[in-house]
Parts: sequence; C-alpha cells; structure tokens
Amino acid sequence: MNTKIENPKTGIILISILLAVFVVPTSISGTAIALPFIGANLSANATSLQWIVNSFNLTFACFTLLWGSFADTFGHKRAFIIGATIYTIASLLSAIAISPLMLDIARSFAGVGGAAIFSCGSTILIKTFDGDKRTNVFAFFGTTAGIGITFGPTISGFLLDLFNWRAIFILHTIILAIVIFMISTIRNDNPIKRQYHFDKIGSIFFTIALLLLMFSITESTRLGWSNLKTLILLGISCLFSVTFVIYEKYNTNPVLNLELLKNKRYVGLTLVPVVTSFSFVTLLTYYPSYLTGVMQYSPSYAGIIMISLTFPVLFCPLLAGKIVSFGVSAIFIILISLVLMILGGILLFLIGGIDGQLYLINIALFMIGTGMGLTAGLVDGLALSCVESDQTGMAAGLLNTLRLGSEAIAVALYGSLLITNLNRNLPNLWTKYSLSSDLMEGWINSVASGNLTAPLTNVATNMHSIMLDDIILSYHSAFNFTLVMLIVISGMISLVCLFLLKRKSSH
Repeated sequence: MNTKIENPKTGIILISILLAVFVVPTSISGTAIALPFIGANLSANATSLQWIVNSFNLTFACFTLLWGSFADTFGHKRAFIIGATIYTIASLLSAIAISPLMLDIARSFAGVGGAAIFSCGSTILIKTFDGDKRTNVFAFFGTTAGIGITFGPTISGFLLDLFNWRAIFILHTIILAIVIFMISTIRNDNPIKRQYHFDKIGSIFFTIALLLLMFSITESTRLGWSNLKTLILLGISCLFSVTFVIYEKYNTNPVLNLELLKNKRYVGLTLVPVVTSFSFVTLLTYYPSYLTGVMQYSPSYAGIIMISLTFPVLFCPLLAGKIVSFGVSAIFIILISLVLMILGGILLFLIGGIDGQLYLINIALFMIGTGMGLTAGLVDGLALSCVESDQTGMAAGLLNTLRLGSEAIAVALYGSLLITNLNRNLPNLWTKYSLSSDLMEGWINSVASGNLTAPLTNVATNMHSIMLDDIILSYHSAFNFTLVMLIVISGMISLVCLFLLKRKSSH
C-alpha cells in the first residue's frame, strides 16, 4: 500500500475538501430561492438580481482556466487555501451587503474562489490518494457535489423561513472558515516546475469576450435587443471572440488547441452539457421564484419541491454507469437523457401554473433532473476518451469552461427573456388599475424578481386579490414564453449534438 495513503492527515484533507465542495453547488442552487427576498430587502432592480447569479457563474467559468496554471506554479494546496479564503470573505461580504452592487461584486469574487475549490481540490485528491482509494474518494467528491445541488434550495428555504436571506451566506462563511483552518494544518505541496508558458493573452481575450456577451444579454433586459448599446456590446464580444480564435490558431502554446474542434465526436459530447444548461440549470436558478411568486408557496416548501429536480443528480450518474456495464450503448443513454430533458420541459409548459397538479409538476422536474443526471455520469469520460492522451488536460478544461460558460449565458438569457416579456405584459395593468406611470419601473422590477405582492401596496385593499391574479397571469405568461424559447434552443443544440455523434460513429 502506498505510504501517503496511510498518512493520518489524509482524512483531514478529504473532509476539508468535501466540505468546500459542498458549499459551492449549495451556494449556486440555494441562492436562487432567495432572489425575491434579496430584491425586496435591498430594493434591487431586475438587472442587479440577475448579476447576483450571473457574476458568480461568469467568474467561475473564466477562472477555471486560470487556477490550474496558478496552482502548478505556486502549489495546489496554497492555491486551494487562497481560493477558499476569497470565497469565505466574499460570503461574509454577501451576508452584510447593504446594496445590490455590493452583493453583485461579492458574488463575483465567490465565483473566483469557487473555481479554485473545484479545480485545485480535485488535483489535491489525485496527489493524495491512489488506487481503489482514489476511486472511492472521487465517488465521494461527485456525491458531495450532488448533495449540494440537491439540498441547496431546501436548506436555503428553511434558513429563509427561520431567519432571512443573509443567514444563507453566513452558513457558507462558517463552513469555509472551518475548511481553511483544517487544511492549513497540512504541509504545503511542492509546485510543479513550469514546462510551458501560460497563454495569458488568449485567456484575457476569452474572458473579455464572455464578459461582454453576458453584459449584452443582461443589458437587453433594460434597453432591448435592438438598442444600439446592446448591439455594440454584442459586436465587440464577437470581435474579441474572432481575435481569440485567430490568436490561438497561431500561438505555439494556446490555452485552447483548435485542433480539438476537428474531433466531431468530442465536439458533439461537449454540446451535451450546453443542453443541460438551458434546460436544467435555468430552472434550478429561477423556478424557485416561480414557486414562491406564482404558486405562492413558502420558501421552505418551494425548496422541498425543487428536490424533484435535483434528487436525480444523486443517483443517476451511478445508474448510467451500471447500465453501460450491462452492455447498453453510452450514446443511446445520452440520447435518452436529451429526450427526457426536452420532454420534461414540454410537460412543465403544458401542466404548470397556479392550477397545475403538483404531482405532474414534480414528474416534469424529475424528468429534467434525470436527463441531467444521466449525462453527468457519462459525458466527461466519453469526451476525454476520444482525444489524444496529450490533449486530455486541455480537452477537460474546454469541456468544463464550455459547461460553466453556457450555464452563465443560459441563466442570463432566461432573465432577459422573462423581463422582456414582462415589459410587454405588465403595462396593460397600469391603465386597468389607474396607477401612476412613475411606479412603472419599480413595479416591473419587483414582479421580475419574483416579488409579485409588492405592487399591491399601490391599490385599495379590496382590489388586492383581483390585481394579484392579474399579476400572476402576466408572470405565468412570461415564464411560459421563456420556457418555450429555452426548449427550442435545447432541441436545436440536441439535434446538432446527435448529428455530430452519428456522423462520427458512421465512419
């Protein structure tokens, strides 16, 4: 047996990393349910609320590429502690935020730290364990992330009912402080001697292109898609994207080897997580607001309902592996998963709403969650197995960056489509209830954030129930429009994905 496995401090390493890994997905899935309450408490407009989610996803996606190089230079344990410290401070600042801007900035730094926890944490485990113990440890790693995703909304829901939204970030701060203390007792690892020059310029081009794309989508909620500022942001984003591709093509040490994109099977597999971004991640982020707003459920009950969406993430990866071991084609399972996500979205569109049967809503959510869980168990292994061994690191980086980047874009697009539709629907109610036009912007912001009862303060008490019904119908209509658009996008990406996989397998 390897001596490093017998080291008694390996248990501390494992527990501390698993605790940190638990916090990151819990933060992602749990923060979503708090958005309406954050909006009401901080008087945040719809754009600011979007950035609470978008800023975290964006920095997580961008810095996943950068932390690996930093860790190789300065040591993975040191990089992990720095990342966890950044996340801890960011969580504390989130808990004491006095303005939407302060919270947005804090969440962006949390994304930076989260990228370090995942990228450096997994590397520390690889260096600490080997053989069967490594296999078991990474099973714990994946299960812990799944538990965080699954129970994040439920934990946050109960914290909201018992305390307030700040308690969510206080809990993250406490857990991560414990993590830093525990792992600080472990001896520093030796940095790897750099054998190549890190592509800083390429990384900067990529980050700016993604950041401007996010800004253009978010600004479209306020200005509209045809606005000159939105179009300029989109244009500059495209310019940086083209510059990035050209630079990478002629760079001897690129952050992205474009030769990977000639591998049709690999490209097809990397598109599967993009489908999950538009079908699973968007609902994980925004459906709690629908449950508390349209369905008028309490935060804790909404969190319980969300388990139908997230619970399959716990067992479906293992289930997919078992099915493949029985001789079933992995590509066939991926096909089934894509179909489940799209059919689940269609079912949610057909049966959702205040009069919808809750058991049917749970079935729809469970179908989407199952589709996501089945792909999570297969895609990474299949994608990395179809590239050359000397390209697996870069291929893994591209896969994860595309996964996280598409999540950021999908969440931003959801918010943009929802608010754009509300801007068309809600003004019709101003005339109906003889409200002042001065209240228009605040009203739309409140409803868009999921706080559907806020506008009722502007009308007579005897009109509250009637007006709330109208607001609920407007929000439900906007949600259905957004859901249909996301289903269409998911379907189109799925077709491209299957075409690439079929084309490769036919050779």
